[in-house]
Amino acid sequence: MIKPRSRKKARIGVFGIGLAAYWPQFPGLKERLEGYQKQVEEHLKAIGAEVVSAGLVDNSASALSAGEFFCRADVDMILCYVGTYATSSQVLPAVQRPRRPVLILNLQPISALDYNHTDTGEWLANCCACCVPEISCAFARADITFNVVTGMLGNPAGSSLPEHPAAQRAWAEIAEWVAAAGVQRTLCTGRTGFLGHTYPGMLDMYSDFTMHHGQLGMHIEVLEMCDLAARAEKATQDQIRHKLEETLALFEVSQDSPSDPLAKAPRPEALEWSARVSVALDALIQEFDLDALTYYYRGLNENLYEDLAAGLILGNTLLTAKGYPCSGEGDLKTCMAMLIMDSLDAGGSYTEFYAMDFDEEFILMGHDGPAHIAISDRKPILRGLGLYHGKAGKGVSVEMKVKNGPITILGMTQTREGNLKMLAAEGESIPGDILLIGNTNSRLKFGIDPIDFMNDWCHEGPTHHCALGVGHQLSKIRKLSRLLGIELKVIG
Repeated sequence: MIKPRSRKKARIGVFGIGLAAYWPQFPGLKERLEGYQKQVEEHLKAIGAEVVSAGLVDNSASALSAGEFFCRADVDMILCYVGTYATSSQVLPAVQRPRRPVLILNLQPISALDYNHTDTGEWLANCCACCVPEISCAFARADITFNVVTGMLGNPAGSSLPEHPAAQRAWAEIAEWVAAAGVQRTLCTGRTGFLGHTYPGMLDMYSDFTMHHGQLGMHIEVLEMCDLAARAEKATQDQIRHKLEETLALFEVSQDSPSDPLAKAPRPEALEWSARVSVALDALIQEFDLDALTYYYRGLNENLYEDLAAGLILGNTLLTAKGYPCSGEGDLKTCMAMLIMDSLDAGGSYTEFYAMDFDEEFILMGHDGPAHIAISDRKPILRGLGLYHGKAGKGVSVEMKVKNGPITILGMTQTREGNLKMLAAEGESIPGDILLIGNTNSRLKFGIDPIDFMNDWCHEGPTHHCALGVGHQLSKIRKLSRLLGIELKVIG
């Protein structure tokens, strides 16, 4: 098994709110709310967030200080824990300067008040709902991106009491916001290599690097084939041997395909060349500090660059499984979709529409080139291809099927106005025969029949590739769309 690399944690700024006028009136209330806020912060850490706390804010001056603190801390998202009523004027300054998305936590400590025996102090300790509409109005008018999570605070850490459904629901939603913020940090601090050029004539895949810098924060590092060639030349026999051992442990080496004369058992020299190129790719990723790679190169008359391009599939498949998504044909936008899916621990295999099955009502989806073998339920197969259809060269290719169960596809396209746009759909990967042609391919069913699905998907002007991942991820993707300010269209 390949161990994927660890992802960057979301850096979450947290501040609690209350009204300073209450503290002398109701002794112990402030300390109680600070305890609740500490409970929130500990829960956030437990679900994988890096927490940066500004403490309890109870006046406009401390709110301004909190905002300056969040600016210095470079937070990805700000959580406003509403402990009790506070005026919106002492909340807005904490989020106005950082200009980060805000999550308002409307989490009541108890499920219901004991109405006949609750005094004013106890009510105020459970009065979080009171000011949430007021704060929401202030944020909306100040053009602050915000969302609200309502429910219960939940039990303290270590409690053996059963959790109330209102707490379970709230914290499941908060966990998704934290996951989405982590993806955002991965994108806005990431570095993607662009090796070669986009496949000639595929107009849907053309996009400019500035768009990715500007809308995602992603740095695009332009690479030359010379960069890869130099590292392939330096690969040692020990490195190549270790790479072959890694490959043979992870893959099944095929015999000739029973159905396709182009798909043969891979030749030993082709395997060795792919291993050499894989070593070079590892060095490229490390030395340029890359998080992802987009590539394509045609080459000419079996020259070195054609051979290098033909040997990329194995190494890029291994990198993708390790958490460095690699997209072929120079499709930078789909590489971003793959990185998003991988950052959600969903995989994200480079995929396109292969065929429609009108008898069993599924769509066959796959691609030649790199696959995400970590989301297969069986050992992927290495085949030797006598040619790469529509491309120059020949060599080793990967054949696999995504494991059965829930799946999500995520596409990244761009609009006529030059904005990035996401398309997504949830479905199921179902059992059955696939093509034995040395490509990835899976049988996918969506919530509507193939005819309506294809029509609706194409209506949105997609890039013809997408990232195929496991699990139903739409809820998290919707939240990421909100954080990034990028349009999302859901099909099905």
